[in-house]
Parts: sequence; structure tokens; C-alpha cells
Amino acid sequence: METRVRSLVKAASWQLLGLVTMSILGFLFTGSLTSGGALAAASGLLGFFTYLAHERAWAGIRWGWISATGTIHEPTSAER
Repeated sequence: METRVRSLVKAASWQLLGLVTMSILGFLFTGSLTSGGALAAASGLLGFFTYLAHERAWAGIRWGWISATGTIHEPTSAER
């Protein structure tokens, strides 16, 4: 399982990339840096928190992980 700091840094770097991409697309569609930037900022903020929550949820799910011994974790009846 990864640390919360790692999840946070991954989410931040992903959102920075998304912010730049969305700003460019927003500008191309609206012709306005202000409108494109506002759209990118709103999308980036929402996306940051939803991505972080998604990553943390999956970090706690052991299904599909391969252990150090090479065995694949299968869910128990309690985990299903």
C-alpha cells in the first residue's frame, strides 16, 4: 500500500497536467484565457479531490495484488 503523501503527490502532478491541458482546450473552445482558465480551475479542483478519493479507496482494496511470495490475493467471503 502506498503512503498518503505519495497519493497526494500523484494526484497533484496528475491534476497539474490536466489543468494545463484543460486550459489549452478551454482557450481553444472559448477564445478567452479567463473563461478557459476558470473552466480548467473548476475542473482541476473537482478532479483533484475525486482522483485522490479514488486512489485512497483502491489503495485499501487488496484484490488483485501480488504478495512478496508471488501469491495473488483473492477476496474472502467477508470481502465480497
